[in-house]
Amino acid sequence: MDSLGTDMERQDGTTLLRGNKEGTKAARSPLNEPGRSMALDCPRVSALLSRIGDKWTVLVVMLLRDGPRRFSELKREIGGISQRMLTLTLRGLERDGLVARTVYPTTPPRVDYELTRLGHELREPVEALGEWALAHLDVIDQARREFDAQAETSTATPALGVSRVVRQQSHWPGGRR
Repeated sequence: MDSLGTDMERQDGTTLLRGNKEGTKAARSPLNEPGRSMALDCPRVSALLSRIGDKWTVLVVMLLRDGPRRFSELKREIGGISQRMLTLTLRGLERDGLVARTVYPTTPPRVDYELTRLGHELREPVEALGEWALAHLDVIDQARREFDAQAETSTATPALGVSRVVRQQSHWPGGRR
């Protein structure tokens, strides 16, 4: 870390992150590769994040982490998903190489879905996101109640919206989040 407290690039291509102990290195990030253009990658990254960040995708990945499931099992275990939405979600995951579909020649045909190697690599961040959501449900619910109560008691003026944002930011060190 330099004297300003910012991250430092090391000669071996790793970065010492702000707040890490001296000598702790961050893994090489694809975002820092020489010649990498965020402008070119941004639409692709956005499309992929839309797929893997979708609420149905997260639930499907969580259910498939323990092994193959039939379509009917997935539909039954994911409350509120329509047959069409589950079909679209599974097709998208299959297209992206995250889920494999196996059809067995039985009557009626049996179709199993399971995570591919790439899909299993997605498990860890998806599980972390799910765990974060579960751990913070009460805090988020409280923040929503406070926001809604304040919105109900105030008149809708542009100046109020601006002052609310400024007030919220002032609670963070340096005035930023």
